[in-house]
Amino acid sequence: MKIAVLYYSQTGNTKRMAEEIICGMNKVEGVQAKAFSIDDADKAWIDESAGIVVGSPTYAGNLAGVVKVWLESAAGNYDLSGKLAGAFATENYVHGGADLGMLTILQHLIFAGMMAYSSGCAKGDPVIHLGPVALGGSLDDFRETFRIYGERFAAQTKKVFG
Repeated sequence: MKIAVLYYSQTGNTKRMAEEIICGMNKVEGVQAKAFSIDDADKAWIDESAGIVVGSPTYAGNLAGVVKVWLESAAGNYDLSGKLAGAFATENYVHGGADLGMLTILQHLIFAGMMAYSSGCAKGDPVIHLGPVALGGSLDDFRETFRIYGERFAAQTKKVFG
């Protein structure tokens, strides 16, 4: 079962955290996960994927404009309907806009016909309400949370579409 993680990364932080999610996803037997920049997304892989997670850095308290434009335009070129959707964000400081950014991503993906998944509090610690968030100055402190999220997302995708 294929899963795609799409991201935009200007400094490399969001890309790095996308790779941590992939590490967690690929722990789940039968799952093949790959990460792609939204600029270099593999259409065939995404169309064949049962789940898609989109990530963005935050700017001015919200997701990157590049990601919003992609969600409102290029995302329409992919077969997204019926798939599991997830979101993640990176920010430079606490309350830098990650929650609003992830809500915006999930809103667009739901409008595309996807089913949102976060893992929430149902899976226990770490609680991941909307999706994982990392602070740019201390990415290593968040690696495990991103891997756990990836593993949970992949397990849920397999449970739903198995």
